[in-house]
Amino acid sequence: MFRRGVFMQDLGNTQFFRVETDNTSVKEILTEVYAALTEKGYNPVNQIVGYIMSGDPTYITSHKNARSLIMKVERDELVEELLTDYIKNNHWR
Repeated sequence: MFRRGVFMQDLGNTQFFRVETDNTSVKEILTEVYAALTEKGYNPVNQIVGYIMSGDPTYITSHKNARSLIMKVERDELVEELLTDYIKNNHWR
């Protein structure tokens, strides 16, 4: 339905919203953020933990676009990736 040139959405139906994402994996993002934090002289483990716990992006340097990169991933996805890798590399089952 149109009204004065504006498309009126049918709010009774589910609307789809598609966001284009790049194919950068969580592991690749963590690797790049870790490297950027190290280059700037920060303790990357402390900074990443601070970000995950607080959600405050200022724990992550903007050097090499690290802050923007890490914000592309939900914090729970970061924890999931870290825990999965830890368990995999420590042979837990």
